[in-house]
Amino acid sequence: MPICIWNPLEPFMPPARFHLVGVAGSGMNPLAQALLASGCSVSGSDRFLDQGRDLDVLAKLRRAGVRLAPQDGSAVVPGTTAVVVSTAIEPGNPDLAAAARLAIPVLHRAEMLSILAEGRDVCSVRERGLELAPGPEQAPQPGARGEINHSRPPRELIAVAGTSGKTTVTGMVGFLLERLGDDPFVINGGVVAAWESPDAVGNVRPGRGPRWVVELDESDRSLLRFHPDWAVITNMSADHFPLEETQALFTRFAAQVRRGVVGRDDAAEPWRSFRPKIGPDGSRFEYGGARFHVPLLGRHNAENALQAAMLCERLGHSLPRVAEALAGFCGIRRRLEVAGTVRGVTVIDDFAHNPAKIRAAWEAVAPYHRRVLAAWRPHGFGPLASLRDGLRPLFAEMARAGVRLFLLPVFYAGGTAKGAVSSNDLAADLRADGADVEVLSNLDALVARLAAEAREGDAILIMGARDPDLPAAARRLVAALG
Repeated sequence: MPICIWNPLEPFMPPARFHLVGVAGSGMNPLAQALLASGCSVSGSDRFLDQGRDLDVLAKLRRAGVRLAPQDGSAVVPGTTAVVVSTAIEPGNPDLAAAARLAIPVLHRAEMLSILAEGRDVCSVRERGLELAPGPEQAPQPGARGEINHSRPPRELIAVAGTSGKTTVTGMVGFLLERLGDDPFVINGGVVAAWESPDAVGNVRPGRGPRWVVELDESDRSLLRFHPDWAVITNMSADHFPLEETQALFTRFAAQVRRGVVGRDDAAEPWRSFRPKIGPDGSRFEYGGARFHVPLLGRHNAENALQAAMLCERLGHSLPRVAEALAGFCGIRRRLEVAGTVRGVTVIDDFAHNPAKIRAAWEAVAPYHRRVLAAWRPHGFGPLASLRDGLRPLFAEMARAGVRLFLLPVFYAGGTAKGAVSSNDLAADLRADGADVEVLSNLDALVARLAAEAREGDAILIMGARDPDLPAAARRLVAALG
């Protein structure tokens, strides 16, 4: 049965039904919302449901119309158009076994997102069984990509990629285009504070205009599935891959962009003369004759804002209007988000999970506080192993600067991942370098320890990705301080 993708807010013809495995994930839950907004029927499963945990994001997906089920294969039923997975889903997953048994095609998340964002018609979905082929970094095979639907208005795809800052820049660009009257469709990995509500997650804006703004993921090279009209490449540093491999990946992606790429070149304007004034109320800078105020902490957010402004200028918007709109941007959840200030102690929740992001958070906060207490949870065994050599000198530098360091055990969401390296191993590295670091057994112990340690004038940074309990721990700490 064909899938026909039309205008983003019109139903697929005939109606399509998709099942998303791992639907609570930061890449999957916005895809589920975008599919719903496009008229599809959507179901989803997640390990958190297996554990009896109804996360806030799952509750909002349910209220939006996503049928939720445990990850036991029960939601993969005859009539399902395709099962959608991310690279994190293991081959032995029960939902994949059910798809194989029912001969239901399996699509990678990036392929489904590219179908939506690029406005393609898929006249037939090639049956792929459990192969999940082509891989996330490969172009789809002939017959699987489909053709552009020329009956709809032309679509303009804007993709945001990069090692750090892409979620914030995606949110900024979407927010700016909304304020500037473009009515964009935005799919982001993080929650835009201005779009969040009791019923809306806040990472998807189902606009009716031709411009689509999408955050792309480089961790599995799946960004290479996209051929956007415009792209922002925020920066490049070692994270999921060594630096040279990362640079080669983004260079290859840039070659697929049809109209233009906004990036960073310190040897060229406007970067060569970029001198933002950074303060506790954000940053200020001039670009193209317009004066910008970014109400977010840190030089890195000034750089994010400059790239968003550069893109909007290339899309035809006047810089004074862009600057006016940007002054109202109140940020992304879990990006230097202040959970509260009690008795002169400020608690900040941040998504930082690699050395560049941890440094950016520290340098944004440190100048305005007597002392920084930094707690970090590694978001996986593999990431900790690959980042260990970069984390060691950074944390040692932070300790020498007076930062009190606290580590939590590696976050484990289930599956067959094995812990070849632990937080205790990283702590041993740091102690060998002369750094004072504590390893706490769980979040309850961390909250109690930080509440006892904090003094007036301190900032407490709680950092890490993937663990949905980190924001709640920050709020509990605020309550404990009171």
